[in-house]
Amino acid sequence: MVAAKKLMKGTAARMGVMKRVQLVFKAKANKALDKMEDPRETLDYSYQRQLELLTKVRRGVADVATSRKRVELQMNQLQQQANKLEDQARKALGMGREDLARSALERKASAQSQLNDLQAQYAQLQAEEEKLTVASQRLQAKVDAFRTRKETIKATYTAAEAQTRINEAFTGISEEMGDVGMAIQRAEDKTAQMQARAGAIDELMASGALDDAVGGDRRDDIQNELDMMSASSDVERELSRLKGEITAGAPKQLEGGANGNSQAAPQAPQSQGQGQGTQYAPPPPEQGQGTQPTQQAQPVPASDLPAEPQDREGS
Repeated sequence: MVAAKKLMKGTAARMGVMKRVQLVFKAKANKALDKMEDPRETLDYSYQRQLELLTKVRRGVADVATSRKRVELQMNQLQQQANKLEDQARKALGMGREDLARSALERKASAQSQLNDLQAQYAQLQAEEEKLTVASQRLQAKVDAFRTRKETIKATYTAAEAQTRINEAFTGISEEMGDVGMAIQRAEDKTAQMQARAGAIDELMASGALDDAVGGDRRDDIQNELDMMSASSDVERELSRLKGEITAGAPKQLEGGANGNSQAAPQAPQSQGQGQGTQYAPPPPEQGQGTQPTQQAQPVPASDLPAEPQDREGS
């Protein structure tokens, strides 16, 4: 008993799993079919089926009409046969042959019986034909109305589909425009990355962190520092030389411009890096063969001129 109960429970569980699997499969299939279904194709298929049904109804009407016509022909033949037998019975009675007249009348009665049956069948076929004709006409009107409705729905659906695609293209949510937008975004990202990489390499090359690997001139940071110090020293020496030339030309201008005015000699500017007690001594002018004319001093900016000497009182 326990084993039987366990077996029944296991069977019920498997049946429940199978039902769920079937339900999931049906739901998935329904969703896939609904996604693949095109209303225009469905309407065309329905219209085609209605045309097939209308054709069958018309074929049935034609078959009933054919049967009715055949019954009508048989009725005409029986009616002619009955009339002929009646004439033969009259002729037989006129010749005194009652037996032949009786036989002819018996055949006429049989023909008349068949004619009555055919008349009933003819009336039934005629009624059936009328019903089928009315049904065919109604079905034809329904098919015509469905065709008009079908074309209207197809046109509306096509217009709505086109409008949807246009709106999706404008908003950029369609698949085609989405792919284009993603491609543009990827191109912009790559361009920005390449620009950033080029700028970083330029900065590294300018700072000396990256050397020119093609030329083979590899310089370290110590050499770069020494070169910078040498360049700064050269600038300082050139600045000192220019200041010396300016200081040497200043007394000559003062001597040529002073007439009887006693002025004290200008104080020499102090050199950079020295104390205030040490004065700068300009280098003596070079002596050449003969006396060289005094060079005219060039105008000096006001910031580079030495301080004007003060008159010594009591000298």
